[in-house]
Amino acid sequence: MSYFYKTDSPKVLAAVRAWDHKKAAWNAQREKLGQAFGGAASPMFSGTRSYVGGIKLSAHTSLDVHWCRPDQYGYRALRASPKHAKGIDKETRANEKAEHQRLRDLWAEHCPPSIDQDEMWTAIGVNTGGVWLAGGVCFEHEGKAFMNLGCQADSKEVDGLVEIVSSEYEAARQRVLNQRKAA
Repeated sequence: MSYFYKTDSPKVLAAVRAWDHKKAAWNAQREKLGQAFGGAASPMFSGTRSYVGGIKLSAHTSLDVHWCRPDQYGYRALRASPKHAKGIDKETRANEKAEHQRLRDLWAEHCPPSIDQDEMWTAIGVNTGGVWLAGGVCFEHEGKAFMNLGCQADSKEVDGLVEIVSSEYEAARQRVLNQRKAA
């Protein structure tokens, strides 16, 4: 079951805007990480946390020294340490270790830290446990924050919260999606 809400509370709008800015900055940094490695960096999600899981690289086995095999979407995660082929000489092993350290340093320099949407839900006043169990989506449109929650929100905890019908929520959502396409 879904519950639809809107509010024009400055506190709620500030929390939604802060999250939108944080997510945009995270995405920009994620794209820079991908550029540093020559492939797209994967946006991964675990619950309400966003993190980078890997880079879209070739499936060629020559990359297996430093990278895990590609997942089902073609993204490869950087190994914790190089996986040397059996029987290689000490010089090659040392070169692979040095290259792996260079890759790890490049990753550490460019990889954005994970971010968690729970910060926004907490600032708004929505029970994060309810979001974890039943889901939740929030966006801003025309000076109002719209929410689609899988559980009922407490209007005493969220400033100015008003329950709305799904058609009003969907109309606002479609306008936002159309604006994004036009941009």
